[in-house]
Amino acid sequence: MNKVIVTTTINSPTKAIKLFDSLKDWTLIVIGDKKTHKDYKIDRGIYVSPEDQEKYDKNLSNLIGWDTHARRNFGHLIAKDMGADIIAMVDDDNIPLEGWGENLLCGNEAEVNYHETKLDAFDPIGKTNYNHLWHRGFPIQLVHARDNHKSIRKNIKVDIQADFWNGDPDVDAICRMIYKPICSFSEEPFPLAGNKPSPFDSQNTFMTKDVLPHYFFLPHITPYGRMGDIWSSFHVLSLGYNVVYNKASVYQERNVHDLTVDMKDEYIGYKNLDIIKSINNKTYRKENFWTKKCCDAFGAYKEHF
Repeated sequence: MNKVIVTTTINSPTKAIKLFDSLKDWTLIVIGDKKTHKDYKIDRGIYVSPEDQEKYDKNLSNLIGWDTHARRNFGHLIAKDMGADIIAMVDDDNIPLEGWGENLLCGNEAEVNYHETKLDAFDPIGKTNYNHLWHRGFPIQLVHARDNHKSIRKNIKVDIQADFWNGDPDVDAICRMIYKPICSFSEEPFPLAGNKPSPFDSQNTFMTKDVLPHYFFLPHITPYGRMGDIWSSFHVLSLGYNVVYNKASVYQERNVHDLTVDMKDEYIGYKNLDIIKSINNKTYRKENFWTKKCCDAFGAYKEHF
């Protein structure tokens, strides 16, 4: 099985990048940006410079723009060209724990704790030992109403495997301001899934090659991309792909963030409930939420498939 890790960075190789690069069963692709050091080097993997990206597809490069996490879309295309069966999306501040990327559920059928909520959306963090927190992208309007339903055991096909993160978890800025969480998630509730749409991120997530043509990290949604991966996840879920959340497999030593800037960048997330309702009602159309430039960029990305 051909397995590829994709990330983007403006930093020198971090501890996390060096560890991902050392995994013998995986190939690491690092996508550079304008701020990435010109002498960026890794031992085993592939570094793709801004110049290389423009040679690959100048039109797509122009449509995505620079200084954005959406540059990692070039990594997905290169992974496709390499014949990847499984693609892992990671961030450079997520340090892989022992066993990362082993015994994958992704691409298989798995028995999970399946939650049947009556709300419009499902929050996976709400079913852990940190149930006062909520996942980035979960509609904040529903946080107060999360229900205490019981799960059933169910076999489902795993198209996307979203592993959790010990340390500083992927919660939104408001949640982080209130609780300043540092987590050690219990393995007991995992793997888990829900009957309603739920956000998954791009920082420790595996997807099959079948999902790849439809997963596009959205540029031009917010300046810093705090909803770019979340809206991408909603688009994929609208097409009927299944996400399963699995136990923590990284420790996040989060890069420095200004939480006020993050909060402003997440403001558009108040539309998340509208997006999710449209998915549930089968009226979802990406054009109702994405910018025209974002739709054009996705169109250019799709031309490679």
